[in-house]
Amino acid sequence: MSSASHTTQDTLPHQLDDVEVARLRADFPILERRVNGAPLIYLDSGATSQTPTCVYEAEQHFYENFNSAVHRGAHSLAVEATDIFEQARSDLASFIGARQNEVIWTSNATEALNLITYSFGNASAGLGGEAARKFALGPGDEIVVTELEHHANLIPWQELALRTGATLKFIPVDEAGALRMGLAGSIITPATKVVAFTHVSNVLGTVTNVPALVALARSVGALTVLDGCQSVPHLPVDVKELDVDFMAFSGHKMLGPTGIGGLYGRGELLDAMPPFLTGGSMITSVTMEKAEYLPSPMRFEAGTQRISQAHGLATAVAYLREVGMERIAAWETQLGQRMLSGLASIPGVRVLGPTGGAQRIGTAPFVIEDVHPHDVGQFLDSRGVAVRVGHHCAQPLHRALGIVSSTRASTYLYNTTSDIDALLNAVSDVRGYFRVGK
Repeated sequence: MSSASHTTQDTLPHQLDDVEVARLRADFPILERRVNGAPLIYLDSGATSQTPTCVYEAEQHFYENFNSAVHRGAHSLAVEATDIFEQARSDLASFIGARQNEVIWTSNATEALNLITYSFGNASAGLGGEAARKFALGPGDEIVVTELEHHANLIPWQELALRTGATLKFIPVDEAGALRMGLAGSIITPATKVVAFTHVSNVLGTVTNVPALVALARSVGALTVLDGCQSVPHLPVDVKELDVDFMAFSGHKMLGPTGIGGLYGRGELLDAMPPFLTGGSMITSVTMEKAEYLPSPMRFEAGTQRISQAHGLATAVAYLREVGMERIAAWETQLGQRMLSGLASIPGVRVLGPTGGAQRIGTAPFVIEDVHPHDVGQFLDSRGVAVRVGHHCAQPLHRALGIVSSTRASTYLYNTTSDIDALLNAVSDVRGYFRVGK
């Protein structure tokens, strides 16, 4: 971290607390804002996290000192920019337990997931040669997702099934939103070629049983694709321990800039996959008739890259590492439990998601009887409390829960217990304000 407000890792307490978090908050100037006359209480990090000063200073420093194209020029600026770009890749790979050549830069997780599906589609069309045949799909093949998925990990698979003739299946949730894992073994069959699922539900904050789903996929030889958007920012994640084949993540949810995300893939798989986008910087040779492609990651990074954003994301990763992912996860669990129990005690409030010890991150989704979530959001905003309202790009899950939309409060390392109390106080006034439930 680049702020004088911090102590070193060696002197940090074992667990985060409000005192330490107050020091961290000094790195996030936006948290000093007032909204509608009230102090900003930012509880929408599940959508986009706030960015510490060191991250945007890193981007500015790049532009002021190193701005140049990477992997192309032989002059000093180009060499320095390339070193910064590839060091960022190395830092991010280390953060998730991957090798450097196993991380591909994308604009966001949505692009990362589309990269996989379009590459598999290209393999299905016969591109990529013999090495790519393992990714080809056709009639009789199956793709399995879950009813928890964000649209970004659902619609690309729907489209791939339509293009290839494969069948799309899903593991349903129960009435509380928990995956029906007892059905998974019959849904994942020898015809299954891909199992794509979220690590943490973006709506409910519940943690999926990754080992069980990976084991089922492995038993039938299926590839696994993990949506890590809500896990990489909030939990210690090691892709090798998780044993997944691919994982998508997004920088703007983990203190990084917008416009940068990534895809992890096993090196041997990425090298065998046909490219998604084609053009400059991802080829070895080109004639007027054909082209030969570089190995991963370059074969998936056509054109001018997100250089300053990658540097900014690497700076965010360094910040998260210094605070400590175990400490962040424990603090958010504490905040999440405070939210969930507090909301459940307010008359007319229904907290969504399974109970009974389900592992969750610091996210609390809820509905208020007789008040539309958009009205809830506007009322909370009038108190300075920023939350997310709507279907959160997960319409099938909301439909399974018997609702159209919900309100979601989501925490991060810069939130305090007083933030949670401000949310609870505001929520407790919603029904009275709208004169319902009397």
